[in-house]
Amino acid sequence: MAVNKTIHPYGRALAVAALAVGLVIGTVACGSGMSGMNHSAPSATPTPGAATGHPDMTGMPGMEGEHEAFSGNGTSPDVDGIRFAPTSMELPARTQTSFAFKILAADGTPVTAYEPDQTKLMHFYMIRCDLTGFQHLHPTMASDGTWTAQLAALQPGKYRAYASFTAKEGTGELKPLVLSEHVIVPGQADNATLPKPSRTTTVDGYTVTLSNEPMMAGMAHPLTVAITKNGKQVTNLEPYLGTSAHLTAFHDGDMAFAHLHPQGGHGGHGAGSLSFQATLSKPGKWRLFLQFQTGGVLHTAAVTLAVA
Repeated sequence: MAVNKTIHPYGRALAVAALAVGLVIGTVACGSGMSGMNHSAPSATPTPGAATGHPDMTGMPGMEGEHEAFSGNGTSPDVDGIRFAPTSMELPARTQTSFAFKILAADGTPVTAYEPDQTKLMHFYMIRCDLTGFQHLHPTMASDGTWTAQLAALQPGKYRAYASFTAKEGTGELKPLVLSEHVIVPGQADNATLPKPSRTTTVDGYTVTLSNEPMMAGMAHPLTVAITKNGKQVTNLEPYLGTSAHLTAFHDGDMAFAHLHPQGGHGGHGAGSLSFQATLSKPGKWRLFLQFQTGGVLHTAAVTLAVA
């Protein structure tokens, strides 16, 4: 697969605008508020083996095995000369499809050397700009540096695709990055209103409850997550990517990206009470996606959190 030619930022913007011609999705775009929508668009179900991303903070306690210096919070396609380059910024609606991309170095050559993060070389997210349709996958890389993620069917709308990885430079220096690009799925979009902030949500018969002090932007706060079923705390959580659960957050507005891990790893006990050290960089509403595994099945619970 040929490497995409470098696109000037203004050219990229024009290309995205051109893709929007004939697309009926309202006026909401990634990076703007999510008001005035109907929460009826179904979310695609992530598959077991989904992956991790990186936070927009550094050196958080309880981030065992994570690199300390992360660059980018998922709102830019290029950081420090390294660029996220999809082969297409338009995907078909309502059908399984693949998403191919390369990570390009400053000289335009594909990056092919990576350091594993939670056992994986590349972690990929696709989420609609109204914060529905969440998918979290592990792509595979071809010898020419092309990564391919196999996506579940997407509903029409505007999306952001995120690549989270740690590149190895020729000097041996590690570059942990999270980059993203806009993606369009043509068609009539039934956009969604972001659910109100809540401390609890349910998924697949499990109840997920957050316990936290009022959150302030840019400050570390303890966050406890309890997982119960039929009124009883679960005791059968299975290791998921080497930890008890995986927590990802997206900011309602610019779609900034944050990634948190439970403190203390998995521990092997399987108990459904998890402690996080949470740092969310911006005020406003964040949509949190908690992923945990029981009986070989991956569950994804979503909840909205307010940050002052």
